[in-house]
Amino acid sequence: MLEVIPGILEKEWSEIERKINLVKSFARTIHIDIIDGKFAPNTTFLDPTPFAKYAKELTLEIHMMVENPIQYLKPFADAGFRRFLGHVERMNNQEEFVAQGELLGEVGLAIDGPTTLDAIKVPYRDLDCILVMTIKAGESGQVFVQDNLKKVEIIRKASNDVPFSIEVDGGISDKTISESKNKGAVRFVANSFIFQSQDPHNQFNLLKKCLE
Repeated sequence: MLEVIPGILEKEWSEIERKINLVKSFARTIHIDIIDGKFAPNTTFLDPTPFAKYAKELTLEIHMMVENPIQYLKPFADAGFRRFLGHVERMNNQEEFVAQGELLGEVGLAIDGPTTLDAIKVPYRDLDCILVMTIKAGESGQVFVQDNLKKVEIIRKASNDVPFSIEVDGGISDKTISESKNKGAVRFVANSFIFQSQDPHNQFNLLKKCLE
């Protein structure tokens, strides 16, 4: 199933909550970015606790741009997150991360824009999803890098018989979402395109329309 997912990358809880409340009436999944200052130079809000109040009405997915993401699995699961995306670039043991994540919900590996696919060491059949960054991970508002869709195409061709999802994140807009779908993505994380607008609902619907 094709899905547009609002993405939130913020340093303060007040801004995260403001954005959740802007989209929760029309989006069923929300993508929360966390950055620890080690994976990328900036940092975000890292406390999972306040998210619990939204866990019953929304599917919360956590995108961990952090060192050793396995340490974040249980705290965010305890707050109600049910999809866990960890970056392979700072992961000590991909098999262990996937095994622990499967006990808590859906689990996927994330791969940064400059990273090649051979960095993924776990068979696709053992994953619920793969997140392909179409930018260099770490900040919102970047320009979509079309060449990164080659990875989406390769993953899709290599996994035709495997029931898992390919998600793309970075620079997703009405100009880039259709090609992302055509290459094989089924989930599309949009941050700036939705939230840097006077009408987030309209922007969300525009992305959905592009997928029809």
